[in-house]
Order: sequence, then structure tokens, then C-alpha cells
Amino acid sequence: MVQLISNSASARPEDVGAFESVAVRGVDGTTPRGRQVDADLLGRMVHRHDAQDVFPVGWTRQTDTQFSVSARWPRAHRFFAPVAGRHQDPLLIAETMRQTTMLLGHAAFGVPHGDQFVMWELAYVSEPGQLLLGDEPWDITVDVTCSRIKRLRGSIGSMHVELLLHRFGTVLARGGGRISCTSAKAYGKLRGGRRQVVGAPIPLLPAVPPSEVGRADERDVVLAPGTRRNVWQLRLDTGHPTLFARPNDHVPGIVLLEAARQAAVAVAPGRAFLPASARTDFLRYVELDRPCWIEARQLPSEDPDMIRVCVTATQDDRRAFSCTLESPVGACAPRHHAAPVPEEAARQPSRRRDGQS
Repeated sequence: MVQLISNSASARPEDVGAFESVAVRGVDGTTPRGRQVDADLLGRMVHRHDAQDVFPVGWTRQTDTQFSVSARWPRAHRFFAPVAGRHQDPLLIAETMRQTTMLLGHAAFGVPHGDQFVMWELAYVSEPGQLLLGDEPWDITVDVTCSRIKRLRGSIGSMHVELLLHRFGTVLARGGGRISCTSAKAYGKLRGGRRQVVGAPIPLLPAVPPSEVGRADERDVVLAPGTRRNVWQLRLDTGHPTLFARPNDHVPGIVLLEAARQAAVAVAPGRAFLPASARTDFLRYVELDRPCWIEARQLPSEDPDMIRVCVTATQDDRRAFSCTLESPVGACAPRHHAAPVPEEAARQPSRRRDGQS
């Protein structure tokens, strides 16, 4: 189990009354009276302090379980950098899914201050040919359907989300996930003494060369040299402004996703890898103060035009995370044209895992 979503809800008690007002704002970021969405409030609802890390800009309710969220992807970002200078970073898809889920959890389903969001599964499939960069920021729409909702004390205990990301009527990606919510009291009992590591110094391991993992800046490298081929130790820079946007008592899920991407780049032929699709299972928390090992292996692919890599994270001899990523061969060449958004878009269902809470 890994908490992909931040370990403490950052919406303040006084914001709860504002959730409903955000709910009536249109996807263009205005209310019927023309007021702009409160950017600070949106940042608190997605647990991001820095405005450049906040991607949703507004949302509307379609039905009790269907929503439309407007989001903006920057032309340049300090971490979600263009891939080979041509493609939007597909991990923006995963991060937008994460923030969209948090936004709706708070604003539409009443998840209160202090409750903890946990993402168990996350998957997306993108259209690489539609991720080619232009000169301007991207305004996108995320259509969300929530299902298998378990209600709990006026909030939610768990639910599945299915998301369709599109721009100018063209599909960018489809995805889904499964979340659960834990009360602050239950989380305190669950984590116990692990809360003492919040803010504690974590030794920064040496980085593998950035060019080996598709990065330009050593500070963005999350892999340290390992003991054998295609195995690395997870490298944690708790001062990183995006990966560790706030103090945490465990490794954030976005760090594990980035580790998977970097490991896939390292084993891919020619180190050309665009994570056009990902299917991820978060099995347990990864602790900050114990070694975690990242292992990658290339898998056979049914499609000769695709590279498939499986990446796992192991800590204390127990599997904590698993991710299978796929990239087009010759990663940065557009291959497909996305279909127009259908009126009733078929969404990829999330897989259900038994025995997890």
C-alpha cells in the first residue's frame, strides 16, 4: 500500500464551506457571476502549495457520479519536462488523475480535513501522437466517472474512478484507479511510530548519471547504483520541490512512478522510452528510512512496435510496488491518431484486488 495522494489533507476546516462554491464553477474557471476559481483553495484541495504544481482549474458536476474537470498543463515545468523536447511528459497524465481524484474527493464527496487518501491501483493508456508539444500551455478536460462507491460517515470509504482526458475534442488518454479513504484517527493508529520520520533528515544517495535514466538534472534522479545489473536503490531527495512538496512519513507514490519510468529508460534499447501506458499496483507503504530496491526487466510484447518493461520495488524482502510500462519503439515518433471523443466514451475499468483496505 502506498499513499499516492499526500499524507495529510491540506484543505483547512474553514475551506469546507467553500467546496460547494467551487462545485458550481464552470470548466472555464468562472462562476455564473464571473468570479475566478480561488487558486489557493484549489491548491489546498489537491495538496500542492506551489501554483505551478497545481493542474486542475475548475470542475462541474454532471450527475451524482459523473464530473468534468478542467485542467491546464504548462508548456514547461521544472520536473514534468518534455520528453526528447517533443512530447508532453505522460506522467502528467498520472499526476492529473491524482489531483483530479483528490479535488472531487474533497469537493464532491465531502472527504473531511485530516482524512487520508490512498491509491491502490492506477492505470492509463495515452495516444502518443497527440502528446506532441506546441508553443502554448494546454487546456484539457478530464471526464470522470465514479463507481463502486462505499459511503462512510457522510464521506467515502472507497471508490473506483475512470477518467478520459481530451483536448479540442481529441482523446489524449484514458485511465482509472481505485482509492480508499482513512480517517485521521485510524491513520494515526496504522502508522504509529512511523510519524516520527516526518521532517527527519534522510541521507541522499549518489545518483546514477542522469543521461542513463532520461534526465538532465541530477537532482531529478531517483535511482542510486545497485548491487547487480538492472537493480538500483531508491534515491530520496526530501527537499525536492515537486517530488516531496510537503513533509511525509513515507515515500510518495509519484516518486515510485518516476523510479519506474527511470528504470524503464535505463533498460530500453537506446534508452528511448516514452511511458505511453502504465499499469501500477501500490501494495504497501515504502518507508523513507530503509533501503528500497528498484528492479526492471524487459518483457515480451505482443505488439512488435511496442517496448514493454516491468518495474518492481522491494523493501524488507517484500514487494511494495509493481508497474508495467509500454513505449512505442522509436519512442518520440507519433504513431497513432486519436479518435474523437464519443458521447458515451467507453472507459477502461480498474482492476479490483481483494483483501486490501
